[in-house]
Amino acid sequence: MAARSEESVRPVIHGGRTPRILIAGGGYIGLYTATTLRKQLGRADAEIAVVDPRPYMTYQPFLPEAAAGSIEPRHVVTSLRRELEGTTVLTGNITEIRHAERKAVIKPLTDDPAYEVTYDHLVVGLGSVARVLPIPGLAEMGIGFKHIEEATALRNRVLNQLAMAASTWDADERKRMLTFVFVGGGFAGIEAIGEVEDMARAATKEYDSIEPEDLRFVVVEGAGRILPELGEELGGYALEQLRERGVEIHLNTFLNSCVDGHIELSTGEKFEADTVVWTAGVKPHPVLAQTDLPLDKAGRVRVNATLQVTNEDGTVVEDAWAAGDCAAVPDLTQGPGATCGPTAQHAVRQGKHLGENVVRVLRGEQPTDYVHENVGTVASLGLYKGVAQIKGYKFRGPLAWFMHRSYHVMAMPSFERKVRILADWTQALVFRRELVSLSALSRPRAAWEEAVASGKKPTPAPAAAKTPAVAGGKQPSGKQ
Repeated sequence: MAARSEESVRPVIHGGRTPRILIAGGGYIGLYTATTLRKQLGRADAEIAVVDPRPYMTYQPFLPEAAAGSIEPRHVVTSLRRELEGTTVLTGNITEIRHAERKAVIKPLTDDPAYEVTYDHLVVGLGSVARVLPIPGLAEMGIGFKHIEEATALRNRVLNQLAMAASTWDADERKRMLTFVFVGGGFAGIEAIGEVEDMARAATKEYDSIEPEDLRFVVVEGAGRILPELGEELGGYALEQLRERGVEIHLNTFLNSCVDGHIELSTGEKFEADTVVWTAGVKPHPVLAQTDLPLDKAGRVRVNATLQVTNEDGTVVEDAWAAGDCAAVPDLTQGPGATCGPTAQHAVRQGKHLGENVVRVLRGEQPTDYVHENVGTVASLGLYKGVAQIKGYKFRGPLAWFMHRSYHVMAMPSFERKVRILADWTQALVFRRELVSLSALSRPRAAWEEAVASGKKPTPAPAAAKTPAVAGGKQPSGKQ
């Protein structure tokens, strides 16, 4: 369907001589770039529009804690409209960018037709998406772990699996329900399994028929170690700690198939599992292929150290900027050819620096290079467990876990969100974990549809079911 001009359908964005800055993506780059621009530029100086399918920014380092119930899911996200006062926020997907024409095509999340937005300056911060491989069964079985919705769904699923396992007499089915597979041994996978495993084992205390050792957590990692960013020593420590907790970690191993929950590994091992969490890497947003911007072999936007988009020969593409996971940002601290890693630490700083450079250019000044030396890396392995490397010093255990929380709560956007997260943690010191599954959220109209169906025709009374005999009134399996 042909795109329409935004002047006819989006009167909130006005034309005129005031330069219009279009920011593609409302993640770290979008939020921090827009915030920096609005602080230094009045509405008469520039119009700013941010486009994203979600009206909020997700602080991804806190997804594992949200999945474990340590933080309220709503506190892990920041409202774009609340934080970006004086900025237009458009909820929709950018499907095409024609920078030569200074136009972008936006498709609303509704059935409304796509429309075009014109701009003077473009900022690309579309981020990345999960790098999904063509593994049989993965599309049907897999659960991602990049968004708050996925973290919440994983939490509900794990708790619901425990509830169902405690209500079945089939030993094989029970074992399958209590097996959880995480593919990927990087930060996302290891922090997720560390927090979720901690939560699940705590939840077994509420079941008479499930022991902590009945749970089976499996990590499948294609490399020879986990958490490679932390180095061999701390990565090895994390490996030992997880294995001591009963987590199975398969290194130099790949997932070959997971059709209908039949897990097949490259080592030949086979077992059954109802839950497969995919955290095995990311790739630049695929919509970049629908732009006329220069991309590198990995599909990232080519940029120089000032975060300006450049052609393959190094010439600057006028009025175009990019940063974050979707851009090949040079890492000047690591030497020629090195690019910045896809971390929140870099993205936050790049967003601020990009905004400052756009302001410099609008004022007729020269942009400056982005230079940031990674001061350290922190990772959580569950409640009171963690590893950290800060300026060459290595930490582990409760101290590293505290450093992880301290760093990320300080980096969380907005004072309000910082306070809410601290309140969540404080309440957790007083009250027990909240271990209720809200799995019905995936089908909120199910009860209503059942009620509607029951009113259409009478339902015959079900035949009396045979109850399995349980000697002495004991539970079907597990605790007696």
